[in-house]
Amino acid sequence: MTQPLDTILSEIHHHLHHGAIRRKSPMHTPVVGTADGDLRVMVLREFDPVTRVLRFHTDTRSPKVAAIAADPAMTVLLYDPEAKVQIRARGIGRIETSGELADGAWAQSTPFAKRCYLAENAPSADSSAAVSGLPEWVEGITPTEEQVAPGRENFAIVLVEVSSFDWLYLASTGHRRARFEFNGIQVSSTWLVP
Repeated sequence: MTQPLDTILSEIHHHLHHGAIRRKSPMHTPVVGTADGDLRVMVLREFDPVTRVLRFHTDTRSPKVAAIAADPAMTVLLYDPEAKVQIRARGIGRIETSGELADGAWAQSTPFAKRCYLAENAPSADSSAAVSGLPEWVEGITPTEEQVAPGRENFAIVLVEVSSFDWLYLASTGHRRARFEFNGIQVSSTWLVP
């Protein structure tokens, strides 16, 4: 059964919204790529269907921050095996360390999640042993808001403004694929050969 393209775009929005709010959704942890070819799994924190912005959290000292500053082109790959739907999003990324969005994201995070930003060394720093990077006193506990407050200086949000979606539905009777491209509020959509 083939759905109209506007219905598919609504379903993409639905998948991304639920991926952001449901921890058990397979789209909660997409693969995020930067222009330098590096890939990593990140937690999708929010999707705004009006602005088409995906939000993720990161450490300001992470190599991806420098990669996005050097070239903001980004890709996000999401897949739901039960729905048999793959969504590839391309867009422009930006890092925000302060302001209403970053401050709000920090405030909404739990102390347990905030403790990640207490790491003594930058993500990807060499280590002589397997370590979490966290100070020993915080490992295995849920700290208080006061205890995690120093981590705020290492916290940032990654915002990806989506310029296109590539949607793929896997079916034994024949796959279906569509692309949606955005220019401001204008949407251009087309079917593609899978």
